[in-house]
Amino acid sequence: MGTVFSFDVRGGEPAAVRAALDAAVAGLHRADEVFSTYRDGSEISRLARGELTVDACAPEVAEVLELAAEAERVSDGWFSARYRGRLDPTGIVKGWAVERAARRIAAADGASGVSGVSVNGGGDVQLLGRPGTERPWRVGVSDPLRPGGLAAVVSAAGAAELAVATSGSAERGAHVVDPRTGLSAVTDLLSVTVVAPGLTWADCWATAAFAMGSREGLRWLESLPGVEGLLITAGDEVRCTGGLAAWLG
Repeated sequence: MGTVFSFDVRGGEPAAVRAALDAAVAGLHRADEVFSTYRDGSEISRLARGELTVDACAPEVAEVLELAAEAERVSDGWFSARYRGRLDPTGIVKGWAVERAARRIAAADGASGVSGVSVNGGGDVQLLGRPGTERPWRVGVSDPLRPGGLAAVVSAAGAAELAVATSGSAERGAHVVDPRTGLSAVTDLLSVTVVAPGLTWADCWATAAFAMGSREGLRWLESLPGVEGLLITAGDEVRCTGGLAAWLG
């Protein structure tokens, strides 16, 4: 998927944890093989060319496309699984794959002693449980205007599961597309960070809100239950949803 993944698993029997990690890594490689738009032979590439039907693909393809359709509906079209007219569910696959990997580890055979799982895929993080009895998981949010600096720190205190996803132009340039035009999104934002229970949706909502711009993006994020957001504009203005403060620390 063109990025680095890291795992942090606390507790559990070492051999069982190693087996769960191996299975999770294999699942990520499998997701890349199935969904990569850079592989001509991937199922998603063959589906886009009309060489396969959805029913002939791995079951994960139908699952991801159904989730993408729901994301498009909820975002009123600001999230799309198409890129310039071609099928491309890239915007949902990474978050979905990372969340699935974290949940697989937590639910693996012999993992009953695992107290916490953190899976980080290119800066988007799925957190489950806790790293210790006295402290929660904490995730730093990069400041797009100050390389190496943090705009905020998200704490998962009090949450059994939490995800943090960021979409923006600071590291990858103008890669977010406006689905209405097929061109790079014209936005006053540099980054949008979304906090939600699961990374599948957090990743989608961050992308959609970024394309919307700060005013509409903030209004829309406020309307989503269980979702909070941190938006940073090119003018160094920080805008937050009303409940975000509860997750900072």
